Amino acid sequence: MIVTRKAISRRTLLRGLGASVALPLLDAMLPAFTSFAKTAAQPAIRFGAVYVPNGVIPARWFPTGDGPAFDFTPSLEPLSRFRNHLTVLSGLDSTPTPPAGAPAAVHGRASTKFLTNVFPDRVLHAGPSMDQIAAKVLGKSTQLPSLELALESVDSGATCDDGSCIYLGTIAWTGPTSPLPMECDPSAVFERMFGADTTNPASRQARQRQKGSLLDAVLGEIAALQKTVGPADRERLSEYLESVRAVERRIQMAALQNIELPSVARPSGIPASFAEHAKLMFDLQVLAFQADITRVTTFMIGREFSGRTYPEIGVPDAHHPISHHRNEPERVDKCAKVNRYHASLFSYFLEKLQSIREGDGTLLDQVAIIYGAGMGEGNSHAQEGIPIVLAGGAAGQLKGGRHIRYPKGTQLANLHVSLLEKLGAPVDKIGNSNGRLAID
Repeated sequence: MIVTRKAISRRTLLRGLGASVALPLLDAMLPAFTSFAKTAAQPAIRFGAVYVPNGVIPARWFPTGDGPAFDFTPSLEPLSRFRNHLTVLSGLDSTPTPPAGAPAAVHGRASTKFLTNVFPDRVLHAGPSMDQIAAKVLGKSTQLPSLELALESVDSGATCDDGSCIYLGTIAWTGPTSPLPMECDPSAVFERMFGADTTNPASRQARQRQKGSLLDAVLGEIAALQKTVGPADRERLSEYLESVRAVERRIQMAALQNIELPSVARPSGIPASFAEHAKLMFDLQVLAFQADITRVTTFMIGREFSGRTYPEIGVPDAHHPISHHRNEPERVDKCAKVNRYHASLFSYFLEKLQSIREGDGTLLDQVAIIYGAGMGEGNSHAQEGIPIVLAGGAAGQLKGGRHIRYPKGTQLANLHVSLLEKLGAPVDKIGNSNGRLAID
């Protein structure tokens, strides 16, 4: 048998006027002989972490039933339609030994320990975080090693507790003294993913003068590529490019809306609506995974000490103050509403991932995502009972539809060791880990 069809490289880019558009996984990227064997592409595993601030109301978060016989609690009910792709974990603690003279920093240590399992020091010291350990391996095959995103900046005006404000503003650390900044502006993220070469000012200026769509700059290459691939690839490519254009259009509209705001210190391109901002950032992560621009993302829905209000869900109170609810029913109810609202936004992310076909399944089947907070019960800043949900199939390595309850004293760090092994970046230890967890 003679095979003449050549496969398109997985790293193929469409280029024009300094812009570049990465492509999703297409059948035409397979070696030519695989079509005869009717085998599917082997999608890459991706990792994501989604962080929510100020702890939770445990009684409204953790299920009572174990294994597959569990019911979704009010805080997690928005995730119920993804039951088969979810594992709720309870019994995990985040209690590394604090260094001598460490700051109290109850909020700063929550976000810092979430992925590092290291107690922050008064002198800037924490990481590395597990996402960056994974990025050193997974990032070898992608345009960007990782993306770090947030909805609130470190200088957003929220109070800082004892210790550096930096601890509140990131969950990603490349090393013990190297925290990574989180990007809040979707237009900056879009440019980093798809825009002009940042080392070439002339290209960037040409794109600004053109004032056209990113996709308009590569229309010729898109048309040529469409002619060379099969019907399934044409449909998949059209869906992906429409998603890119939709995100681009929403960012442009947000920028225009912000022009009308009176003297507001807000970066251009950030939507006025909190929900729209969150969804836009989730959409960018989906595009990054879909086009294999990166395989590692971290996203802070809110920073610790966040004083954001949520009038759209009937909570006009600042989040951090009501997290100290003192067991007052009205405050407890409001905090639970915020927890549920955050879960509903995460549900949007999962829905988008599930809508993208890849290999024999969907993008949701290929990802491993940690969703949760850095402290348990917010009123007491509990370091025990850390709320964690695992989402996705991790390319066949995670089985959902379960609530796993671990023995008291089980360290969150053990989960990170186990996940890193599945991500192809095994470590013997991270932070205060003392073993591995069975999460298959």
